Amino acid sequence: MKIVVTGGAGFLGGELIIRLLAAIDEGVLGLPVDRIESVDLVPSPVRDHRVISPIGDTADPEFLTEVISEDVAVIYHLAAVLSGGSEQDFDLAHRVNITATTHLLDAIRRLGTRPRFVFTSSVAVFGGDLPPVVPESHAPQPESTYGAMKAIGELLVNEYSRRGFIDGLTCRLPTISVGPGAPNTAVTSFASGIIREPLGGQRAVCPVPHDTRLWLCSPETITENLLHAARAETAALGGWRVVNLPGISVTVEAMLESLERIAGTETRLLVADALDARITRMVQSFPGELVTDRALRAGFRPESDFDAAIQRFRARTAPEPTAT
Repeated sequence: MKIVVTGGAGFLGGELIIRLLAAIDEGVLGLPVDRIESVDLVPSPVRDHRVISPIGDTADPEFLTEVISEDVAVIYHLAAVLSGGSEQDFDLAHRVNITATTHLLDAIRRLGTRPRFVFTSSVAVFGGDLPPVVPESHAPQPESTYGAMKAIGELLVNEYSRRGFIDGLTCRLPTISVGPGAPNTAVTSFASGIIREPLGGQRAVCPVPHDTRLWLCSPETITENLLHAARAETAALGGWRVVNLPGISVTVEAMLESLERIAGTETRLLVADALDARITRMVQSFPGELVTDRALRAGFRPESDFDAAIQRFRARTAPEPTAT
C-alpha cells in the first residue's frame, strides 16, 4: 500500500513525508504502507528509497490515472497556489486549487476504493464581521481568491464523502510559524520571516500593525496533526468533515516580544515596520482565534506557546557540532 502526497516537494509536504517515514519506522502509522509518492512538478527533496516522485500536473486527468491506483491507502492533497499567488494569477489558482482538486477526487471515485482523503484548507475561508473567537458553526465568508477556492474544496470533499466516494477529512490549517526556508507567496509569510530572518542575523520587514492577531501553529505540531489525520476517526464528526486545527492566538507585538525574550533586543531591532495595505487587509480578514473542540475530541494535538515554537525552530536549525 502507498500514501500519495500532492505538493510533496514543498516545505510542508516534505516535512509530512519525513514524519510519515518515521511513523512507518516506529511502527505507529497504523496502516500497511510501504512507500510514499510525492506528486509535484519537481522531485521530493526527501531522499529515501521508499519515496517515489511522479512528476506531473495534478490538473491533468491522464497523469492522475497513473498515480491514483487501487493500492492507495491515504491521499494528502496539499498542492495549492497560496494566498498571494492566487490574488496575482486567478487562472493559475483556479487550475491548481479547483480543477486539479476536482480531477483528483474524480480519479479516486472511479476506483471505488474509498481511501482516506486529507484536504488542507485554511483560516482564509473566513472573513466578514468576525467575532473575537470564531465558533465552529461560523459559516465561511472568504475575502480572497485563495479563501474562496479553499471553501469550494471543503464543500467538494464533504460531498464526495457524503456520497461514499472517499473517506474525507478537511483540516483548516493555522498560519505556520516559525517555518524554515525562503519566504513563499502566502500573504502570512511574514509571520515566519519576522522571526526566522532576525534569528539568522538578517533584517526583516513587518507589513501589518503590531496589534494584528494571528492564529498560529508550529510546523512540528501541524505535521503531527496531519499524521493523525490519516487515522483519525471521522464517524464522530457527523455530516461535516471539516475541523479547525488547534493553534494559538498571538498578536504580532507578542511575537516580537517572544523574539526579544529569547534572542535579545538587538535581534528584535532587526525587524522594521513597512505597512502594506493589501497584505494588512487580507490578513486582518482572517480569524485571530478559532474554537477547535471538534479537532481536540478527535485526538488532534494542541499547540503550546509561541516561545516554544521559536525554541523548536532554533533547535532544528542549529548547526551540527563539528568533530574535534
